[in-house]
Amino acid sequence: MLDFLQNELPLSEWVDTGVDWLTEHWAAFFSFLQTLGQNIMDAMTNGLNMIHPLLFILIVTVAAFFLGGKKWQLPTFTLLGLLLIYNQDLWSDLLSTLTLVIISSLISVIIGVPAGVLMSKSEIARNIITPILDFMQTMPGFVYLIPAVAFFGIGMVPGVFASVIFSLPPTVRMTNLGIRQVPVELVEASDSFGGTGWQKLFKLEMPLAKGNIFAGINQTLMLALSMVVIASMIGAPGLGQGVLSAVQRSQVGNGFVYGIAIVILAIIMDRFTQNLNTSGNSSSDN
Repeated sequence: MLDFLQNELPLSEWVDTGVDWLTEHWAAFFSFLQTLGQNIMDAMTNGLNMIHPLLFILIVTVAAFFLGGKKWQLPTFTLLGLLLIYNQDLWSDLLSTLTLVIISSLISVIIGVPAGVLMSKSEIARNIITPILDFMQTMPGFVYLIPAVAFFGIGMVPGVFASVIFSLPPTVRMTNLGIRQVPVELVEASDSFGGTGWQKLFKLEMPLAKGNIFAGINQTLMLALSMVVIASMIGAPGLGQGVLSAVQRSQVGNGFVYGIAIVILAIIMDRFTQNLNTSGNSSSDN
């Protein structure tokens, strides 16, 4: 027993061997994903850049006004915050960051909601997925950069890859929690009226769990945004690169400006997702 404990397991070598095998045998697949992802994100960023910044700010401000229940706090903050970012010549970086966050969050939702539904319906799936989510949430974000670079090189795509791994768990957990909290009486009533599994899921459980699901999506957005600076270390463009450059050059002023821009974007996206949930609830009540 003591001999076993004294002999170091070649864990790092096993991981290296696994990654090397994947990069060698799945190189064409990763290259396809890298090219496809880069083209999609370039198209999205270029499409956003085609909109004049002032028109973009106006559209977002109007959307904030209606999402905020026609109150002026959110649209005022949105207008002034985006104008400040535009004034500081950070608009192009803002759109690159927005692309990274939106794509990462969309992928996380597309994967996370079905995974959460599966967890809520199957104890076996729950027992398998829960430790994986624990691992994803507790592993430092910097570690995800290593396989991201190994599989996809540097740029926006590995940044999205790392962001998805880091930000996925809340959507899965909250979807699972929301569906499990649906009252048993309502589920039994649906069964007694002959509702199919799909009808029960989409007409009963998902609508009642919508608040939890949106809460998970909100957390996913915030976590994806928190990866912006870390993803910049592997070449992901955007506001994170400005923060990283300021740290490397000890430029306190530039770091503060880029940090404020990230904070403004985070607050706007947070309030938008919260108000989307609120407005959805109020419209369903009506």
